[in-house]
Amino acid sequence: MPPGGDHVDELVCTGIEVRFGVDCTQLAHALQANNRDFDRIYFNFPHCGRKAGVAKNRELLAKFFQSCADVLAKGGEVHVSLCRGQGGTPADKPQREWHNSWQVVAMAALGGFILSDVRPFSCEAVPGYKCTGYRSQDRPFHIEGALTYIFTQSLLFESSQPRKFRVRLEDQWFYFTEPEALLGKLNRRFLEAPSCHPVRTINEKLIAKLGKTFPLKRLKCPLPLLSQGGPSVLPLATCDPLPTVWVHLHEDNSYSKFLNGEITQELEEIPVSDSECTLPKSPARDGCKAAQEGISEKVKLGLRPSLLVHVEAVIHSPEFLPGSLHILSGPVFRKCHILPFMMPAFHETLFILGFNKNMKESCLPSLLDHLKDALSNLTQTLQEGSSLNTSVEFVLQPNGKDYIIHAKPLNFGPDCTENLIIGSIVTSMIVKHKHQYFVFVSINLDLLVMLAYDISDWRILWTFDNRFLKRFAAGKIEHFQSYSLYPPRYVHDVSFWLDEKKAFDDMEFHSVARAVSQDTIVSVQFLDRFQHPETRRVSLCYRLTYQACDKALTPQLVAAMQSQFRKEIQRQLHVSPR
Repeated sequence: MPPGGDHVDELVCTGIEVRFGVDCTQLAHALQANNRDFDRIYFNFPHCGRKAGVAKNRELLAKFFQSCADVLAKGGEVHVSLCRGQGGTPADKPQREWHNSWQVVAMAALGGFILSDVRPFSCEAVPGYKCTGYRSQDRPFHIEGALTYIFTQSLLFESSQPRKFRVRLEDQWFYFTEPEALLGKLNRRFLEAPSCHPVRTINEKLIAKLGKTFPLKRLKCPLPLLSQGGPSVLPLATCDPLPTVWVHLHEDNSYSKFLNGEITQELEEIPVSDSECTLPKSPARDGCKAAQEGISEKVKLGLRPSLLVHVEAVIHSPEFLPGSLHILSGPVFRKCHILPFMMPAFHETLFILGFNKNMKESCLPSLLDHLKDALSNLTQTLQEGSSLNTSVEFVLQPNGKDYIIHAKPLNFGPDCTENLIIGSIVTSMIVKHKHQYFVFVSINLDLLVMLAYDISDWRILWTFDNRFLKRFAAGKIEHFQSYSLYPPRYVHDVSFWLDEKKAFDDMEFHSVARAVSQDTIVSVQFLDRFQHPETRRVSLCYRLTYQACDKALTPQLVAAMQSQFRKEIQRQLHVSPR
C-alpha cells in the first residue's frame, strides 16, 4: 500500500472524495463548477521538487494562490505551511533576507490574498502525519520552526471615480466632487449612533469622564464646508494657518435632468449628525448667498481643517452657558505631507469652556487636571499586565498660555521616534463676549484611538473591510488584532525637471501622490537636488514607498500607480519627468 493509504481509506469510508494528480496551479480545471466553494484549502510544504531555487518556488506559490481565488468560498481561508525561514516574514525566526525567501505574502497578493494569521506548524495536530518528500524522495525533512500562514481574501482596489455629494445650503441645492486625496473619507458617520467604530467609543468615554466633573452641553456639528474668506483658524498663536482642501460647489439641477432622463447616478447628501442642539449659523452660508445673488454659478468652499472655526458661532449662541463644557465632535480635513502619523482626515472633539474672571483661577486648572487624568486613563487601558507604555504630557508653548498635548507610545515601532501631538489647549484666542474668558481643547480622536487600541496605522480606521469593525466589542477598549499582517513594501524613485517659471509646491506633490496611490504611499523621501551646469535647470529626485494596510497590493499595480503618478505631476505641477 502506498504511503498514506490508511488515511485515504479512512477518508473514503466517511464519504469524502479523494483525488490524486491535481495540479495546484489549475484547481478550477479539476473541479466541477458546482463544487468549487471550499471553506479551507491546505497546502503543506509546497515545493517544485529536487533542487528548485527560491524563484521557481515563488512562481509555484503565485500560481497556486491565483488558482485558489477561483475555488475558495467567500470568507474562506488558505493555509500554507513552510519550513523555517522560507516565508520571509518577521514571524520567521530567523528571518531570511527578502531576496532569499519565498516572499509568501507578496506571492499571495497576486491572487488577491492577505496574510491574516501565523501559527507554528504542529504534526501532533494531525495524528499520523509524516513529512516526506525531501528532494522528491521518500525521505523526511526538517520541520522544526515551521510555520502555517493563514490567508484570507482581500478587498479589491477599485479604480472608481470620485463620488459626488449633494448638499443643501439655505433654500438651494448644490453638489461637489469628492477631492481625490480624500477618497472614501467623506460622509462616513463614524461618530453617529449606532456606529460601533472605535472613534465613537473613545469619544463617548472621554466625554463621560469629563462629565463627572463638568456639566455638559453637546452641540450639533455643522456641515464641514467653509466659505472662501470666511472663518479661519490658527491652532496656536505661534502656528501658521492650516492648509485647506478646497471644493467647488455647482448648482444642482439634477431634479430637472432626472425629469428629462439625463441623470445616471443619484448624488448623495452629506447629512448632519443628530445632537442635542444646533448652532445658529453655518459658515458656508455666505458662499451660498453669493451664488443665490447670481455672483457665480461656482462657489469655492473649503473643507474645515479644524472645529476651531466654529467657536465664534458657539459662544455667541443664546444657548451658550458659562461654566458648562460645550462639546463639538466631527470630521476635519486638511492638506498634509505623507508621514506615518499625519492624517488628511480625522475626527476631532472640541471642548469649549467659558467662565468669568472670578472663576479663572479654579476652572482652568481643574479642566487641565481632569483632562490629563482622562487621557492617561484611556491610553493606559491596555497597559495593565503588558509591556505597552504611553505617557501624556501638556507642553506649555512659548506664549506662556497655550499647550500642546503630547503622547509618547513605546510600541509603535521605528516609525514613531517622537511624541505624537494628540491635541491642543488654547487659552490665547481672543474672543470678546460678555467679558468672559474661554479655553478651547482640541483632541485628535483618531490618534487617541491608535494609542488606546494599539493600532499602528491610521489608514485602517477608514477601511471599508467589515472585518475591522468585527474586531471590536461595542463600548470596550481592546487590543486590535490586525487581519493583514506583514504587507509587502515596494520602492520606486522619481526624478523630474522643475518649471523655471513656476515655484515647486511640495505639499501639492504629496497630495498628488496620496490621490494617485489611493493612500498606499507611506513614505516620500527627498533624495537629491541637481542643477545642470550649463542650462541651470534644477532637477529633484524622490523615493516613494508603497504599502497597503488592508488590501493585497501587487508589484504590477504599484508600477501602474507609479506610471500614473509621473503623468499627474507633469499635468498638475508642470514638471518634466526624467
